[in-house]
Amino acid sequence: MSFGFLGIQFGYALQGGFMSRIFQTLGASTDDIPLLWVAAPLTGLIVQPIIGYLSDRTWHSKLGRRRPYFLVGAILSSLALLIMPHSPILWMAAGLLWILDASINISMEPFRALVADKLPEQQRTYGFVVQTLIIGIGTWVASNLPWFISTLGVSDAAGPGIIPLSVKLAFAIGAIVFLGSILYTIFTTSETPPKNIEAFKKKIKEENSGAAKEIFQNIFKMPKTMFKLGVIQFFSWFAFFSMWSLANPALTEHVFDSPAPIEQNFDFKVLAQSTAFDKQNESFQKASNLVGANMGVYGLSSMAFALLLTFYSSKKTVNRKYLHMVSLALGGIGFLMMYFVPDPELLWLWFSLVGISWGSILSMPYAMLSSTIAPEKMGIMMGIFNMFIVIPQIVAALGGVNFLYGLMGEAPIFALVVAGLSLLISAFSNLLITEKNVISYDS
Repeated sequence: MSFGFLGIQFGYALQGGFMSRIFQTLGASTDDIPLLWVAAPLTGLIVQPIIGYLSDRTWHSKLGRRRPYFLVGAILSSLALLIMPHSPILWMAAGLLWILDASINISMEPFRALVADKLPEQQRTYGFVVQTLIIGIGTWVASNLPWFISTLGVSDAAGPGIIPLSVKLAFAIGAIVFLGSILYTIFTTSETPPKNIEAFKKKIKEENSGAAKEIFQNIFKMPKTMFKLGVIQFFSWFAFFSMWSLANPALTEHVFDSPAPIEQNFDFKVLAQSTAFDKQNESFQKASNLVGANMGVYGLSSMAFALLLTFYSSKKTVNRKYLHMVSLALGGIGFLMMYFVPDPELLWLWFSLVGISWGSILSMPYAMLSSTIAPEKMGIMMGIFNMFIVIPQIVAALGGVNFLYGLMGEAPIFALVVAGLSLLISAFSNLLITEKNVISYDS
């Protein structure tokens, strides 16, 4: 039932690892990149609670409750992935990012709810960890696709404003995997219908409160533990947005000494200038491949972390609070080391620490949250909880990350320093969690 997350993560990994590269190739400056990313979290803020609300109130005779949303999201996401790297201008790429993120969200939130729907309380930590394991595989494979395709002889060279063929092929493969893995889950997973279908349908029709009203009511009535987890999520996702939006300009410059060439600095009418641009651009594209491949390591390490946690949580009780706290702290150290020890040979190690944080972020908060939510509200509350994911990204995109790293210096690498400090704050915020049934569940 979690296999579809392989495709969802292909979409997210290609988006997170290579959208900034696409923006830079199409002429965006480093300072403009976070704002170009604002479409993604804004879309999530709107789409996630609505999809959660609707999926709680859906029952399709063949597809069930959550699977109709998997299918619609998969089709739209695959189309966006196919078209994205062929964008001729910057605004088109930014618009397609909006469509892609909205489509991924349509699939993703019902997947979270499906795990909680189908598993008893004592198995939910295990279930969310298995989901994280599959997400880790998708992150690692998708992040390495442009590099792998390049090693097969596909060129990384391209003219000004043209996305390299290696990236175009990677996105096409991602589209196929996205749709295929979602379809696998749809065809192989069943959902338990309401005990009384007619009563369920009648209840939905009789409800006189609209989606917006119920969403706002649940926001203001959220459990205290959910708000505390939201604080942890805020700093966690601020950190990861900083990485997704600015890791490519930061690391191509600070670690690989191959920043993106600025077209305005070259006179293309002069052969030597045109040749110099092509050389620098190819160097930047190859460095971007390496940044993407190293970023993929965080998916691999999150997979390994999830695998160990899967075996452990299937047999013993996990202290979710302290596990999440230590995991986030390790990720914070990883980001800081990218600044202090910018060795290309060690970059994989720093990203592996980040991956431990990522593995925990994708499982522990949801496992803790599921212990505080009524089953009939699982979809809408999961959607509302994801506001704590998108709000920090909006804050970062609208100038938060630029402002904070600007206090340290002009180089984009300071954005990853901000990410490291943010994860450390998130780690210590776990001390807010005191409820015993949330910290660990005893069957």
